[in-house]
Amino acid sequence: MSDRSGWESQLLETGFLGIFLCPLWTLSRLPKRTPPSCIVLWGYRWLIFRIMLGAGLIKIRGDRCWRDLTCMDYHYETQPVPNPLAYYMHRSPGWFHQFETLVNHFIELVVPFFLFLGRRLCIAHGALQILFQVLLILSGNLSFLNWLTIVPSIACFDDASLSFLFSSEKGGVKTQVMEIQANEDAEGNEPPLPYGCYIRRVVNVSFGILIAFLSIPVVVNLLSSQQIMNTSFNSLRIVNTYGAFGSITKERTEVILQGTSSLDPNDPAAIWEEYQFKCKPGDLNRRPCLISPYHYRLDWLMWFAAFQTYEQNEWIIHLAGKLLAEEKEILSLLAFNPFEGRQPPRWVRGEHFKYKFSRPGGKHAADGKWWIRKRIGPYFPPVDLKGLRKYFKARNWPYPAQN
Repeated sequence: MSDRSGWESQLLETGFLGIFLCPLWTLSRLPKRTPPSCIVLWGYRWLIFRIMLGAGLIKIRGDRCWRDLTCMDYHYETQPVPNPLAYYMHRSPGWFHQFETLVNHFIELVVPFFLFLGRRLCIAHGALQILFQVLLILSGNLSFLNWLTIVPSIACFDDASLSFLFSSEKGGVKTQVMEIQANEDAEGNEPPLPYGCYIRRVVNVSFGILIAFLSIPVVVNLLSSQQIMNTSFNSLRIVNTYGAFGSITKERTEVILQGTSSLDPNDPAAIWEEYQFKCKPGDLNRRPCLISPYHYRLDWLMWFAAFQTYEQNEWIIHLAGKLLAEEKEILSLLAFNPFEGRQPPRWVRGEHFKYKFSRPGGKHAADGKWWIRKRIGPYFPPVDLKGLRKYFKARNWPYPAQN
């Protein structure tokens, strides 16, 4: 089963590991006899290892620009939903973009192996991965993906490395942990464990065996020259393969949806008005948005549709039908409906444009434009509700009814 983003699979795997992280039968803030299982902690480390190494390998095996260090020349402008910082980062000098690409390769291809090289390098791995994710959060709108990737990185730290986060006051968590550790170090001071702890150990060992078994096809995929990213090899989807940006688009194209009240869509005098999405580029004067960790899935799907055809994305015709009917649920996904308070449009069409960032301090930026664009041509022809009836019926889609 393949998933374009892999976020759902990563969220599922992260949450599944969390089930086994805490004891089941106690609500104690610091249960003395049931510390987090080392197997689960290594499960999280194995997860971050696969996420980062998978992302690094898919890049180095994929688009040539990752090997010649030019991908970052395009990434900020062509990523799914750029944010304000990306506008300025795009204009960084070429040597800086090359440095960014080298750092990316180091973080994704070298640093993951720090996990297996002792405590200090394991902690360094966690710190570097969290820093890397923070930089990605600042420079892009990749939804909750980067925030989610921070979670398994926390498993790289032990109590000593995190102790500075807690107060040293008497009776505090830090003091309690130190007392527990001191008692454990004292010879002959360990009381017999209750049966529940042995049951938990059996469950954790069984869980570890399951993870190891399900990891076999994942490891084979990582070693394969035909690596597949964001794929599950089991129906449970709890041990997956990950990857991101194996290829980079060199130009940004956008699908702009427009509507008109004209009786004849081919009339040169017809006035076409544009719908605006909540975050994706459209209005040239609108500043790139900042939405992370939130996710506008429709905006993201429009990015995919822009470098494909509407025949490959039939859902966009479905969307056009909903806009013609002015269904409230669909309009709630948009930032601006040009026909609000008026009669619905008679026709909706998709236009294809090439978008580029304006140059900071340049002529277009001085006019308040964050983007400049050039029309490529039609994306899909004008459609009306009557003409879409057969199209919807052939696909067993509910025919949209006007409110």
